[in-house]
This record gives sequence, C-alpha cells and structure tokens, in this order.
Amino acid sequence: MKRRMAVLGVVLALGAARMAAQETYPLHPDPMDGIWQGYDAEWRHVSNQLVALAEATPAEKFAWRPVPGVRSTSEVYMHIAMANFYLLSVTGPPMPPDLKGDAEKTVTSKAEVIAWLKRSLEAVKRAHAAEAATDLARAVKAGGRDSTVDAMYLRIIIHANEHMGQLVAYARMTGVVPPWSK
Repeated sequence: MKRRMAVLGVVLALGAARMAAQETYPLHPDPMDGIWQGYDAEWRHVSNQLVALAEATPAEKFAWRPVPGVRSTSEVYMHIAMANFYLLSVTGPPMPPDLKGDAEKTVTSKAEVIAWLKRSLEAVKRAHAAEAATDLARAVKAGGRDSTVDAMYLRIIIHANEHMGQLVAYARMTGVVPPWSK
C-alpha cells in the first residue's frame, strides 16, 4: 500500500509539474514540444520565442543597447536573421538579393526587423524540411573549413538560442517580461 501511494504521489507531482510548465510556456500547448523531438520541433520552439519576444518589445526599445559599442536590440535580431540566411546559404539556398550587407545597422524599425526575422526563420524551417536524410551528410565549406549540411543546421539553431539568451537579458534590463514567463 505504501508503495502504491508513493507511485501515486510521483504521478501527481509529475502531472502538477507538467501543468505548471504549460502555464509557463503558453506559446506551446505541450511544454515538452520540441524537447527531445528533433531539430524541427526545437527550431519551432526557438523561432516562436524569438518572434514573441520581438513582438513584446516596445518599438522604442529596439534602439537600446546595454553599453556603447555592443549591439542594440534591433542589431541582435538582424544579426540572427542575417546569420540564418548566411549559414543557410552554405547548404545551398542563395542569400536573399534584397538583404544588404549593412542591414544589421540600417534595418532598425520594429516592423522591418520582425519581418526579416520571420523571413529568415521560415527560410530555415522550409529548407530543413526539404532536406533528404542523405543530404544532411553532404560536405560543405564554411569559413574555409570542412563541414556538413547537418552541422550547418546545428550551428544555426545553436546561434539562435545563444542570442535568444542575450535578448532575454536585454528584455529584462529594459523592463520587458518575456511572454512565456508571465
């Protein structure tokens, strides 16, 4: 009987934790969506968070930077978008012809930044979905080094998550609460 009660306690605790997690991450009906579910689900997760945080940030905060000489909020988002397109181009799809090399510094309005961010996130999503498993092992050159298509996609998602952490810190410093933690 004690063992059954202990098992029931664990089940109830896990259920409560799951319900609490669902409240923490309202962007996903299932808080485990993405976790341990492969690249596409993880990409969807970070993409949703990036867009939600950008949309929650007031337009006037896009010019904010923690100290002189580091990227502003808009520059971080544009850096992500430009990196997505560049790293993706290593795998095959060309860079968008309308993406200028100085876009990180010149595209600063909230609407334009979010449009580029969404466009880059969608480009990665579509390109990865179109890759055949055998294509992922294909050799590519990135920055003069040997790599694979799969490694480039891994770099893309790691890079997006790295800057997500930076943007959460920026948001907190400017009084913006990430939507998934409200």
